[in-house]
Amino acid sequence: MRWKKWTALTVSSVMTATLLAGCGGAGDNGGTSGASQEQEGETAQSQNLNATGMPIVKEPIELTFFTGLAATNGSNKFEERLVWSEYAKMSNIKVNFQTVPFENLTEKRNLALANGDYPDALYSARVPAADLMKYGSQGVFIRLNDLIDQYAPNLKKLMEKYPDLRKALTMPDGNIYSFPSFYSPEFLPMLIGTPLWVKKDWLDKLGMEVPQTTEEFYQYLKAVKTTDLNGNGQLDEIPYSGTGINPLMEQLMGAWGVGTRGLGHKHVDIDPKTNELRFFRTTENFKELLQYMNRLYTEGLIDKDVFTQTGNALYAKGGKDLLAATINPNPKTQFNGEGYIGLGALKGPHGDQLYTHIKVPMVWPGAFVITDKNKNPEATVRWIDHFYGDEGATFYFMGKEGVSYNKTADGKLEYVDEIRNNPSGLTMDQALTKYVSWMGGSYPGYVQEKYFKGSETLPESIEAGKKAEPHAIKELWYNFNFTDEETEFMSSIGSDIHTYIKEMEAKFITGATPFSEWDKYVQTVQGMGVDQYLKVYKAAYDRYNQSK
Repeated sequence: MRWKKWTALTVSSVMTATLLAGCGGAGDNGGTSGASQEQEGETAQSQNLNATGMPIVKEPIELTFFTGLAATNGSNKFEERLVWSEYAKMSNIKVNFQTVPFENLTEKRNLALANGDYPDALYSARVPAADLMKYGSQGVFIRLNDLIDQYAPNLKKLMEKYPDLRKALTMPDGNIYSFPSFYSPEFLPMLIGTPLWVKKDWLDKLGMEVPQTTEEFYQYLKAVKTTDLNGNGQLDEIPYSGTGINPLMEQLMGAWGVGTRGLGHKHVDIDPKTNELRFFRTTENFKELLQYMNRLYTEGLIDKDVFTQTGNALYAKGGKDLLAATINPNPKTQFNGEGYIGLGALKGPHGDQLYTHIKVPMVWPGAFVITDKNKNPEATVRWIDHFYGDEGATFYFMGKEGVSYNKTADGKLEYVDEIRNNPSGLTMDQALTKYVSWMGGSYPGYVQEKYFKGSETLPESIEAGKKAEPHAIKELWYNFNFTDEETEFMSSIGSDIHTYIKEMEAKFITGATPFSEWDKYVQTVQGMGVDQYLKVYKAAYDRYNQSK
C-alpha cells in the first residue's frame, strides 16, 4: 500500500509552473517579429472564418484529433464513415482521427500530454475533471469561456436551460476547458445506460414471475443453474455474467439504501436518516450487499470470469444463448440476444427499494478539448458546437436522411432496414459503423430520445426505464470539481483508499477474505484518511450547493 503526504503544492507542480512561465509561447523568439507573425496568422484565420452557417471556413483547413475508440465501434476509419465524409464537405474542415482503443486510452492520453505529443484536439478522450483543471491552468487546454459565448450558441443555450451543466463544466478557477458528453436529464433510459437484464422466456419455462426482490432474483439464478433452458442437452447456462463485478453491485445498491445520489459518486452519498454526507462503502448496509454478492458467487451463480472478461468475451457467450442475466446497453444490439427484459428497482431485505443506477447527465466532462497547438480554435469551436443543436445531433446520430435513416408517417426517425435487420447478420452496432461513429459512447454531443436510436431507445430499454422511474432517486448530483489542493488529496490518499476498497471488496465477494475480518477492514479504511476524505468532499459539496 502506498502512503503519500498530502501537500497543497508539490515540488513538481511548482517546477512545472516555473518552466511554463519561463518558456513563453510557441511564437516567442525574444523579438517583435514573432508577435507580429502571430497577429498576422490570427488575422488570416479570422478572415477565413464564417461566423455562422456552413461552410465554417471559406478556404479548407485540416485538423487532427486524438480519438478514443470503443471495441463495438468497428475498425474502419472514421474519415470514411458517412457522417464525417459529409461533414468535411459541409464545413470545409477535414478532420484526421487518430484512434486509440479505450482500453489503452488513459495511458496513451497521459503519455501524449506529458511529452507534448498531442494534436489539435482530444475527441472522445475521456479527459477527467482533474486533468481539465491541471492542463487548463497550464495553457495546454485552451480556455473556452469567450469562445463558447461567441461561437457555440448551441452549448450556450443548453447551459442556460440546465444551470447544473454550466456549473459542472466550470472548474474552480472559473474557466471552462471542454465540451461534454451530455444526456438529456429527461431521457431516463439513457441515464440508466446498462440495465440488469433477465431472460423472460427462461422465467416462463421455470414458471417464475419477473423478480421484484433481491431474494427472487437469487432464486431465479439458482433455478437457471440446474435447468437446461437453452435446450442443448447440457447444463451450460450461466446464471449471471458481465464485465467486472461493479456493474452488478451498482445495480443492487439501492436495495440496501446506499448510493443515494447516483453513479457519479461511488463512495459518498447522503444518509437518509441524518441528511448528512456519509462514506457509504464501510456501512453495515454495504456489508450486507457484499454478503449477498458473496452468496451468489460462492454458489456459482456469478460467472467466474466476471472479474477479467472483456466485452467481446461476454458477447460471445451471449451469442451462444448462455446468459440468464447480464448487464449491458441491450442484448439485442450487443449479441443479437432475444427474449430479455430489464429489471427495475429490486426490493431489499429491509424494504429498501431505490433505483440508484443513474448516471450524471454530463457523463464525460472532458469529451472534447482544444489544445494550444490548434491554430483555428474559433473554427474548431464552431465545428464541435454543431453537434449540440438538433440539426447537427440528428446528423451525428442518424446520418443522412434517405441513406441511413427515414422518417416514418408520424415524423419519427428510423434507421434503414439494412441497419435494423442486416441481411449479413451484423448487429445494429456493426451495421452502423458504415455510417456513424457514436457506438461505445464517450462522444462529445447532446443526446435526446427523438434522434438517438441506440440501444437505449429500443422498446426493451424504454420499458426498463419505465420500471425504474417510480423508484428512481430524486436528487441526482452532477460531478463535483475539486481545487488543486483537493485534487492532490483525491489523487493520492483518495486514490489509495479507492484501490484498497476495490481489492478488498473483490476478496469479500470471492471469499478470499472472510466477513469475520470486516471490522478490521473498516478500521484500516478509516485509518487511511476517511475523515479527511469527507472534509474534502464536503468542501466541494458546499461549493456545488452555493453555486446554484
